[in-house]
Amino acid sequence: MADLLRHRFFWPLVVLAILLLSNLFFTPDFFAIDVRQGHLYGSLVDIVRFGAPLILVSLGMTLVIATGGIDLSVGSVVAICGALACLRISELGDQNSVPGVLMAVGLALGLALLLGAWNGLLVAQVGIQPIIATLILMVAGRGLAQLITDGQIITINSSPYKLIGGGYWLTVPFSILIALLVFVLALLLTRRTALGLLIESVGGNAEASRLAGIHARRIIFTGYVFAALCAGVAGLMISSNVSSADGNNAGLWIELDAILAVVIGGTSLAGGRFSLGGTVLGALIIQTLTTTIYTIGIPPETTLLFKALVVTVVCLLQSPAFRAKVFRRRRKPPPLPRSDRERPKVEVPA
Repeated sequence: MADLLRHRFFWPLVVLAILLLSNLFFTPDFFAIDVRQGHLYGSLVDIVRFGAPLILVSLGMTLVIATGGIDLSVGSVVAICGALACLRISELGDQNSVPGVLMAVGLALGLALLLGAWNGLLVAQVGIQPIIATLILMVAGRGLAQLITDGQIITINSSPYKLIGGGYWLTVPFSILIALLVFVLALLLTRRTALGLLIESVGGNAEASRLAGIHARRIIFTGYVFAALCAGVAGLMISSNVSSADGNNAGLWIELDAILAVVIGGTSLAGGRFSLGGTVLGALIIQTLTTTIYTIGIPPETTLLFKALVVTVVCLLQSPAFRAKVFRRRRKPPPLPRSDRERPKVEVPA
């Protein structure tokens, strides 16, 4: 039992279960899953579907944090890629043209790779601190998204593009399948090859890794490119789901939710060891919390405060030091043997 309590997934799973069960008091059929017109519907399906963009951004953030960095620009990349794809599709003569939609998606993801390379160049090659380097794109990128959309909300009507974030395939929401595919690929690359060990080595001590013959700069650069690519796909999902692009609000503050998901999942902000499975669990907790807030009917002005309180509780429960102080009694020293208690004390002169 003690080993179970110390497992890094135990308390996040407990919190997730409590959040899910609390919805039963307000929605009795919360766990019901129906098949309508060949598609899966239900609150649990919606949690994973709407949480897919956050899962993608969090996976990219995990590898960046594992290298000892951080990426504050993923929200802006989300807005930029969604805006560029929607702008390109809106200019098509036939918005349902599959080649045209694929071209728009390719341009958006290509730009995401360039933005990730920009962050990686500033951090790995120039040597700028990650929080400053990505803050540059966080601010400028939001302006770039506004420039692409000309400060307006671009609305499109494209069935092929709608598939990315709001469509279904084999009865399952397509966004869930995309998030699952990225998760499996990232897991295979980091746990079935030496890449995961190299990332943890660089995050633990980049200089020692370099002296050991590891291309630390290349690993760091790759991490930022992967994070931007994941954010780009998330941007396509978000804009596809609403069939529009909003350069001002799309992906707003998603970088903070991604960082919270990574921390809840057990990855240290100091870098080193990471857990992709824990990150997915953390993202699901945040999305379930958002759904629970709407289900309970908490006033919108207190939503962020309630969310912060729950995340704080989760982080405290994960802290071994906090659990040691709250859940464990201090062990009293064992009593002295009878012979030691009866032995007279010898005073030592000063």
